[in-house]
Amino acid sequence: MSNHTQTLQLDAPGQRLDKVLTTQLPELSRTQIQRLLKEEQILVNGRPAKANLKLEGGEQVTITLPEPEETELQPEAIPLDIRYEDDDMLVINKPAGMVVHPAVGHNSGTLVNAVLAHCPNLPGIGGEKRPGIVHRLDKETSGLIVVAKNEAALHHLQAQFKARSVGKQYLALVDGQVQPPAALIDAPIGRDRQQRKKMAVIPYGRSSAHSRPAKTQYDTITAYNDHTLLRCELFTGRTHQIRVHLAYIGFPIVGDKVYGRRKASLRLGRQFLHASVLQLKRPSDNEELTLHAELPAELDAVLKQLAE
Repeated sequence: MSNHTQTLQLDAPGQRLDKVLTTQLPELSRTQIQRLLKEEQILVNGRPAKANLKLEGGEQVTITLPEPEETELQPEAIPLDIRYEDDDMLVINKPAGMVVHPAVGHNSGTLVNAVLAHCPNLPGIGGEKRPGIVHRLDKETSGLIVVAKNEAALHHLQAQFKARSVGKQYLALVDGQVQPPAALIDAPIGRDRQQRKKMAVIPYGRSSAHSRPAKTQYDTITAYNDHTLLRCELFTGRTHQIRVHLAYIGFPIVGDKVYGRRKASLRLGRQFLHASVLQLKRPSDNEELTLHAELPAELDAVLKQLAE
């Protein structure tokens, strides 16, 4: 394995070495910098230094970075519907049926496998040549998902999600005529106590240590005889949030095999949930991007059928 060495001239008297390096090397996390210091891969004036070293000004710092290791994940030439790409990130319109990340039972055919093939020279995340998954979409949910190509972009994007400054809108077709036509669902979500693979609303006052606040705003787009097309905006990002919240108020998503009706009201081989709009700031220059993904053909066909 070959190494990459770079040299910096620091002029930050009185400041801690690790804090200055975090600013000077945005592509590295503070954890990575701490590890490199412990492994004596960062030298100050030719000598190993501790993270809390107070700088005097004018120090020469040499950083030795190992080349990213090859990941065990295998690239797969799976077609991707890319809606935006630069050196830091990809925004992909994921189809329903595709798992985002390899896991038990899904070792291939995932979004990560496809991105590895699309980006053979990926700088990598955490010392491995792999993409950074910033957020997730359920297997049967289609739509926009952002993937980081490098460590700095991953931290930048994660910070936006943590600050809840990312705009996320979904289209959902539900069973029933929704009343009221628009509302904010403010109901904490946690692991279902009876079925551990499911999530559930845990009402305020009975919240366990495992429940977390969750807010979903919905607005009616079209009301049909027995169904309603909703636009849903997420203010938090809990597992299965929209699916759990809509089922909780009595209007489950059409085709949802976990939280929906036992007998499907429409013939659809997936759940009718699509991530249609994504608003975020580009890591390279903090410029705001707004990306759109139209409904997939199979979902659009259902709406045309209901409108007849």
